Amino acid sequence: MRETLGEHHPTCRLRDVLDRVGDKWSVLVMDLLGGGPMRYSELQRAIEGVSQRMLTLTLRSLERDGLVERTVTPTSPPRVDYALTPVGRTLSSQVAGLIEWAGRHREYVAASRLRYDAS
Repeated sequence: MRETLGEHHPTCRLRDVLDRVGDKWSVLVMDLLGGGPMRYSELQRAIEGVSQRMLTLTLRSLERDGLVERTVTPTSPPRVDYALTPVGRTLSSQVAGLIEWAGRHREYVAASRLRYDAS
């Protein structure tokens, strides 16, 4: 029988970070920003299915966690760019690998779900 992990177990203490970097919208944002800074509207167009509210919350959370930085250029209207921080860039290759894996195995996973659901 598997032992229950308490809140002081090293794996449980990492959960808040893993929740952020493992969130589907965070992964997609991090992957896109791995290619360089982007404006909010560029991110929204590039991520199919993300609502304005969810993208805003995701960017704020990534900024709060120190993975993304927001730069406001005082023009009219103001220009806002998002970019990975140095720590965010260290995660970028890992995220890119996850995206690549998902793309390679998407059909396999879809077929497995159909088989499972049919049984």
